[in-house]
Amino acid sequence: MDKQVLHPMTEFRLNSQNVSVTPLAGERLSQTLREKLGQRDVKVGCDAGDCGACTVLIDGAPVCACLTPTHQADGRNVETLAGLATGDPDAQRLSESFQNHGAAQCGICTPGMMVAAVALLRETPTPTDGQVKDALGGVLCRCTGYRKIIDAVLASHAQIPTGAEVGDGAVGASIRRLDGAAKVSGTEMYGDDVAPADALVLRVIRSPFAHAGFTFGDLQQWQAQTDGIEAVLTCADIPGQNVFGVIPDFADQPVFAEGTARFRGEAIAAVVGRADVMQVFDASTFPVDWSELPSVESVATATAPLAPQLHPGRDNNLMCSGFVQQGDAAQAAAGADVCVEGQFQTGFVEHAYIEPEAGFAQIIDGRVEVHACTQAPVMDLDALEIILGMDRKDIRILPTEVGGGFGSKLDLSVQPYLALAALRTGRPVRITYSRSESMQSTTKRHPSNIQLKIGANRDGRIQGFDFSGDFNTGAYASWGPTVSNRVPVHASGPYRIPNYRAEARAIHTHNPPSGAFRGFGVPQAAIAQESLFDELADKLGIDRLQFRLLNALEDNAPTVCGQVFEQGVGVKACLSALQPAWEVERAAAATFNAVNKTHKRGVGIAAGWYGCGNTSLPNPSTIKSGIRPDGTVVLHQGAMDIGQGANTVITQIFATALGIPVRQIQRIGADTDVTPDAGKTSASRQTYVSGNAARLSGLALHAAILKRVNASDGAKLEFSTGTIRVIDGASEHRINLSALSHDGEGYVFRAEETYDPPTKPLDANGQGSPYAQFGYCAQLVVVEVDSLLGTVTPIRFVAAHDVGKAINPMLVEGQVEGGIAQGLGMALMEEYIPGRTENLHDYLIPTIGDVPPIETIIVEVPDAHGPYGAKGLGEHVLIPTAPAILNAIKDAVGVRLTQVPATPARVRAAIKDLTDGN
Repeated sequence: MDKQVLHPMTEFRLNSQNVSVTPLAGERLSQTLREKLGQRDVKVGCDAGDCGACTVLIDGAPVCACLTPTHQADGRNVETLAGLATGDPDAQRLSESFQNHGAAQCGICTPGMMVAAVALLRETPTPTDGQVKDALGGVLCRCTGYRKIIDAVLASHAQIPTGAEVGDGAVGASIRRLDGAAKVSGTEMYGDDVAPADALVLRVIRSPFAHAGFTFGDLQQWQAQTDGIEAVLTCADIPGQNVFGVIPDFADQPVFAEGTARFRGEAIAAVVGRADVMQVFDASTFPVDWSELPSVESVATATAPLAPQLHPGRDNNLMCSGFVQQGDAAQAAAGADVCVEGQFQTGFVEHAYIEPEAGFAQIIDGRVEVHACTQAPVMDLDALEIILGMDRKDIRILPTEVGGGFGSKLDLSVQPYLALAALRTGRPVRITYSRSESMQSTTKRHPSNIQLKIGANRDGRIQGFDFSGDFNTGAYASWGPTVSNRVPVHASGPYRIPNYRAEARAIHTHNPPSGAFRGFGVPQAAIAQESLFDELADKLGIDRLQFRLLNALEDNAPTVCGQVFEQGVGVKACLSALQPAWEVERAAAATFNAVNKTHKRGVGIAAGWYGCGNTSLPNPSTIKSGIRPDGTVVLHQGAMDIGQGANTVITQIFATALGIPVRQIQRIGADTDVTPDAGKTSASRQTYVSGNAARLSGLALHAAILKRVNASDGAKLEFSTGTIRVIDGASEHRINLSALSHDGEGYVFRAEETYDPPTKPLDANGQGSPYAQFGYCAQLVVVEVDSLLGTVTPIRFVAAHDVGKAINPMLVEGQVEGGIAQGLGMALMEEYIPGRTENLHDYLIPTIGDVPPIETIIVEVPDAHGPYGAKGLGEHVLIPTAPAILNAIKDAVGVRLTQVPATPARVRAAIKDLTDGN
């Protein structure tokens, strides 16, 4: 254990107050501010200066606090968002503008963004677009797509209204986020912000190899000889079952590996100690001996003869497969007038949320409480019940705010380690993953290898579609079964295809588990399908947009699963909405290309669809509401808001159903003790499924109130202190709430309602009704390609999304812009390589300068099942972005990229191959 060396006392002015601290030598200012001075508004996302979340001002200049030794602040003036928000006029104007524009989604990057923006606005009150990008270029955001942040900074002094004040907030109103004020003031509490000051600290010991055997030394002796270590945990310390997984039939991942590690970063043990000791803990001193074993890291090597097998009973490392068939695809393709085929590859993609996994656990009255960032609190409870071998009534999950998730925070991460450590020590225990630890150990987007053949007749109508895809699911199952079953349903895209065959396989390798990531494999499939649609259209001599319109699904037309929707199929509306931009941008690109030799512009288009919720499985959400004797209306809203806006949207739906303004509603968030299960935040289900449960809860509460006074269904409600006024035409009734009896939760009126989408199982050929609703989208992008360097620069996006009914149009735009930014990253720069890209300077995500203007066209084709006609949106946005970009590259320089990311090296090589071939 390294010995602590103290630096002399450091004194500086912090947010107008004089402070003094005695830091360790080299201690980061971010550590000092957060842990010694209580400035939890300073966020830490990387400890390497890559993300900028920890940006503070020192003597007015923005710096990364994680790169600044505390002693360098001596005698200087340090400002953080918390101080700026209370007294700085630029920050206060900026706070209003951020909320008006929806510029904070998950909010974890917001303190860094706002602090950097304040520094700019002090020098340049009315900056240009370019100046904003330059000033905020060092702060990463994974949610917003940056465009609303730029707009908010530009408008901060002009105070141009965009999002309304809360107002009534009925469905269709672009109100501010109901949880937005905490995000822009720095008071929002994330996983690393909630532990008590005296909490012990936990570190996980992880495998340095992709595949290795290991044995421990004398752990008891090591602990006894190491000062400040309170506990060492291994698989032997798990009281229940040493296994977890999001799909019970495929649960296969151990909390701690037992003798063999199957991927680099897998947990084998944990060390718990005093905070001061763990701050300088050296994991290399932990007594473990490693024996590296042969590993398979690609589908090809994992399925080769004599390959190491990761799991008994999963022959050839095949975890599972999915299949959909209608008609005879091979025969139809062979008999078609025109046929195209191709092989497409995608790699691992990292979620790269700015908040690493974090939380703490404690024992309260014999029960274990776990506070952590999660997308699925009840799933966490289900898993801990098995791991801890405890009755679930003795476990409580209290989620913190979530600084981005995108699917990965559906899986367990810190939760079991924290619970085990708190039970062992009897004391509060905290953990925060380092950025490299997060990137090593958490789930990724599935790499894919896809082969596709499509045939069409001369009139442009598709006849046959034959798809096969292998997906690298990593060492453990995670969401691999969901991907392998969802992909064959979606691989057709939103098109009418009479003869169809699609098979997807999930293959184990010695890599981090591949899990859920905004689309569950559908974005990978869309790259193949939409790329070949362009090739087919060109072969047929048909306009690429018209080819899609010709084959697009319509009401009463069967999908490839044989499912028929009588209404709500909005893909043609989305494609048609792009027609004006398609004509204008193609003409503009032709003009540009005529006068430019090396820089060429291209226009690409692609469409997509996505089934909301689980595939042919139960998928319920429950929402509870009640009224207290003082007239307070309470909404128990358990759907985790990871930045997408569930807190606001679900409250708007409930308020509309009850018939009162959203400002009169008190919201209680997810807590497994007091809030019913609203299901996991995944598969674009919360607006649709939990929104429906909220609508039903609001309607039931409304009906109970009217029944009390025998009022008609159309009566209006007005709430005041202790009273409900029921206005029923010319009649009026008053309910004295204090005179009514209340239940055990203190409610005089109460409603708890559940909604589960109507679906039907798929048969052996994948025929059935897998989803009660789909959402639809189409996107157009203009890119500029430097044919000498191979660089690709997106110039403009136009995105048409059918959301059924936009519950909050401003939040819809935010989802569209954020999803496009992630799709852009997947298309052009993001490629996770285990062991090599385990930080945010080797792994690149889009910055504020990479995302061009985005025009969002909101299409509203109502869905019969959606609340007020609404459809899900979150996953849909990402699906057409990458194929649209690849199609635009082909349009610009004539090369078809079949592997993403389309890095400059790959683009340049393809151009060179084309020119050399000519």
